[in-house]
Amino acid sequence: MNSKLVKYLVAPVVALGISASTAMAADITMNLGFGAPEDSLYGRFGKIFKEKAEEYTGGSVEVKLRCCNQISSEDEGFKAMQLGTVDGFFITANNVSPHWPLMDVTVLPYVFQNDEHLERVVDGPVGDFMKERLQSDTSVHLLSFGPALYRDFYNSVRPINTMADMEGLKIRVPKNEVMLATFEAFGANPVPLAWSETPTALQTGTVDGGDNGTSFIKDMKFFEFEPHLVILEHFVAMAPLFASDAFMKRLSDEQREQIQRAATDAGAAMREQVATETSDVRKWLVEEGGMKMTTPDKADFIAAAQTVQQDFAEKRGDEFVDLVNKIQAAAQ
Repeated sequence: MNSKLVKYLVAPVVALGISASTAMAADITMNLGFGAPEDSLYGRFGKIFKEKAEEYTGGSVEVKLRCCNQISSEDEGFKAMQLGTVDGFFITANNVSPHWPLMDVTVLPYVFQNDEHLERVVDGPVGDFMKERLQSDTSVHLLSFGPALYRDFYNSVRPINTMADMEGLKIRVPKNEVMLATFEAFGANPVPLAWSETPTALQTGTVDGGDNGTSFIKDMKFFEFEPHLVILEHFVAMAPLFASDAFMKRLSDEQREQIQRAATDAGAAMREQVATETSDVRKWLVEEGGMKMTTPDKADFIAAAQTVQQDFAEKRGDEFVDLVNKIQAAAQ
């Protein structure tokens, strides 16, 4: 992974190509949307992709980053790409599932044993299969799975030391069946809400808490009104980069390869950046953000999660079960 990145960065021909082409107007513009602020995980990933896409295409493709739901909401972005009205979007994996149910295999609680297992899945044959199948089923292109962070739980009511402490808490959950079922199994009262409605619901107390990739708790300043941080690591939060088929068809064969390479390399670079970020952000949330952190024993949570995995495998059928089996086999 690193050797490929170094190879592209040090190639002198690339540097010459940039200087010769920067004055030229881009032939194609890619409007790339995301729902979070510019300095969020998505914004940072987007900036790296923009730099590499414009570098690799010699300036023939310009990437314009559109944060904060400017061109679509995250919940509507996938459909907009299917319609061809949006060029590209960062969409959290769990918000893809309503449009492509197989994505829920990555949402299953505790489905990945560790970081190495996750990387073997997304960078290997299973990840390639998912990209090909998604494009075949929906027309949308998954350019990069991007970095992955564990989702941390937070609430405004009480510290969580055991699963019994989850009882009755009103928890904001994305409109995703696996996530709803998981929090029900944990004993909470999940409330499905779109991301665009979430900050207000948390701040007004309409819901008691929720979960997000750790950096998002800081980016969205949830620590200002959610005092309890709980380390469950129950879900992995991926930040995949998608592109519409309409946009990809505007590219030449060479440009398509360059854009795909930019996405792959940007995902690798971003993954390196966030490798140690979770622990750093948790420390900041406690020391600077004023949150109180608990780390419950996960045994009861994992047992409940295994029941959710089994239930969904039975409901979703053989294809879903086969993909889960492939993910589990990649742990070996």
